[in-house]
Amino acid sequence: MDDDIYYLDATELAARIAAKQLSPVEVTRAHLERIDSVNPRINAVVTVNPQALDEARAAEAALMRGEASGPLHGVPFTAKDCFDVAGVRTTRGSRLFAEHVATTTATAVTRLRAAGGVFLGKTNIPEFALWWETDNLVFGRTLNPWNAGRIAGGSSGGEAAALAAGLSPLGLGSDVGGSIRQPAHCCGVVGLKPTHGRVPLTGHWPDTLSRAMHVGPLARSIRDLGLALRVLAGPDGHDPYAMPVPLPALPTAAEALPALRIGLSPTGGVIPVDPQVERVVEAAARRLGDLGCRVEPVSLGALEQHDWNALTMILFAAEAGPFFDRVVAGRHAELHPVLRRRLAFPVNSLSDYAAALDAWERLRRDVADFFTRYDLLLCPTSPVPAHEPGLVELTIQGKTVPARHALRNTLPWDLTGSPALAVACGWSDDRLPIAVQVVGRHFDEGTVLRVGLALEAVSEVLGKRPEAG
Repeated sequence: MDDDIYYLDATELAARIAAKQLSPVEVTRAHLERIDSVNPRINAVVTVNPQALDEARAAEAALMRGEASGPLHGVPFTAKDCFDVAGVRTTRGSRLFAEHVATTTATAVTRLRAAGGVFLGKTNIPEFALWWETDNLVFGRTLNPWNAGRIAGGSSGGEAAALAAGLSPLGLGSDVGGSIRQPAHCCGVVGLKPTHGRVPLTGHWPDTLSRAMHVGPLARSIRDLGLALRVLAGPDGHDPYAMPVPLPALPTAAEALPALRIGLSPTGGVIPVDPQVERVVEAAARRLGDLGCRVEPVSLGALEQHDWNALTMILFAAEAGPFFDRVVAGRHAELHPVLRRRLAFPVNSLSDYAAALDAWERLRRDVADFFTRYDLLLCPTSPVPAHEPGLVELTIQGKTVPARHALRNTLPWDLTGSPALAVACGWSDDRLPIAVQVVGRHFDEGTVLRVGLALEAVSEVLGKRPEAG
């Protein structure tokens, strides 16, 4: 039944295709029909690859010849609309690129295809992938599959919504402020921001902010994240930040955990945080303690000493401002109002930028020191469940904060480059997913995913289907 196909995870689909229990054409057609049926309600997929069935037929023919090309042979996947795919429209969520057709293909997409993946199409993003809500003037807003009145997150909101609603089994995202993890939190899926330099950025746009930008997978299961990371990892000779560091052993199923030292911060050093979020993080900590981990409350040093929302605005404006000035080139009136406001922020002084850089370096040192004493940090992914669209401010426990506070738990880990995983574990009172965040040492995605599997085993969210599903 198609219903069984489009809610199977990528690992299971690959196994059934390899065993010839399902065909690549059957699986791809089921997902395309699912997109036709459900996507009009949530607006997650914005461009369907017109060659998807042809790719599936080629995969099927290869399978029949005994020439399967890799661990994703015949498995469909989607990519957010800021990854180049040759011959496919790549709008970057902007009217400035509404008719842009890429001439080259991003390394990450090429690798998923080389592993046998069938490219289904592009998913929605905010303009230039620079907002925690997914809305733009080309395609409009992506709706949360659990509640159409809430955001799907951003900037990989189209990916997360597509996964939650069964439109795609595997998604390719990117993250410079929380853009993989926050949508996973909002939509009740899982998302991995690998260590900075683990996956090449080549072919991802914007090609700026490279010191804090990450490419990584979203999925409906932890094992799929590991499967995708095995395919995506490694330098490509083009991205100067991509490092030739071997992958650690990545788990494929839940297993006994070693006696890990885990620092617990139910708020992540952030104030205010919704008590519903804190409850889910504390429940996850109890689960890990029951499994033999040593979980203890921690203080997070520089993480708690600065407003990283404000500092990242200084850092990112200074480093990306000239790039976007060249891109926009006087066409500001065509931009989404949110991006117009963002690009209109005053330029900070050189001393402000230098102070922000110094704080960044101290954060990296403090976090490195933390991981000499602990294997992992457990904290929230976001201070709040998915909120209503278009908010300028959030009110949490009687305190009013800027809406960008929704990224306050994810932003620092882009600056440190640490691997960070969002695992949807529990529910808010009004039945919205809440994800915990697992942060690890550089290049230790194995331990991060191992704990993710333990949390997945008791998740109240993963495996459930939203209203749109």
